[in-house]
Amino acid sequence: MSGKDKGFIKTAKDLTAGTAGGIAQVLVGQPFDIVKVRMQTAPKGTYTGMMHCAGGILKNEGPLAFYKGTLTPLLGIGVCVSIQFGVLEYTKRFFTRQNVETGKGGPDGLALGAGQLVTAGVLAGLANGVVSGPVEHIRIRLQTQSATKPDYAGPFDAIKKIYSSYGIKGIYKGQGVTLLREAAGYGVYFLAYEKLVQRQMRVKGITRDQINPANAVLYGAAAGYALWAVIYPIDMIKSRMQTDGFTASTGQKYKSALDCVRVVWRTEGIGAFTRGLGPTLIRSPFANGATFLGFEMANRMLN
Repeated sequence: MSGKDKGFIKTAKDLTAGTAGGIAQVLVGQPFDIVKVRMQTAPKGTYTGMMHCAGGILKNEGPLAFYKGTLTPLLGIGVCVSIQFGVLEYTKRFFTRQNVETGKGGPDGLALGAGQLVTAGVLAGLANGVVSGPVEHIRIRLQTQSATKPDYAGPFDAIKKIYSSYGIKGIYKGQGVTLLREAAGYGVYFLAYEKLVQRQMRVKGITRDQINPANAVLYGAAAGYALWAVIYPIDMIKSRMQTDGFTASTGQKYKSALDCVRVVWRTEGIGAFTRGLGPTLIRSPFANGATFLGFEMANRMLN
């Protein structure tokens, strides 16, 4: 088998394993995510805290409401995480070959430096953002619409209505801030995870497939916290942009992401930029631990 064929098969395996990680992430994290989005986008004072928000959803909309809009991320986030890991692993292999050729490292990947890992993460985030932007936009529209008078019957109805009225620009609403979030977040995310994995391999003298699955969960959880520490205020602005009206006649509040920052700061104060952080911090270790566990376990099975 040629090197080109081997590379194609490896990339296909990475994409498949990434899909497994993405599905695990959605199933574990979706109930926390809807609480986060509701708190981020509701007017100041709507909720006294995370439990007030979650209790209101349960009382007024029932337990299934915590999985409202799940079809979109289940399909879309699976693709997104697949793209993330596909680009990440391809870039890591590129840097490993480069290190070997220049005498800076070995084929085990331990020599990948922080700059190389951040670059791989940024590229993975940007590639992922092309898909995650519209996926999250549709999901957020469904999560925040009225339970009694919904605008959309489901994800495909939302896509159809938004596209027919506002075109592709409407589908990609908030895309600029989404790309900023993905690039900054995933650069830190994958740096944290890979450095923890490298340390474990170096200290114990083992290969990657010998790492205890429990450690993959712990390292994924730590990487998730690193990601949210960097991107949470950006994520809040993204949520505001993606729930804002499309035009002045449909209730548009913000002219741009920067205008959104200025308006929120002026009218709601700095606290608005961390509203909804509680459910995110609770969700993060479970969702991100599940993501990396799903990826690592699927990769071992495929290989």
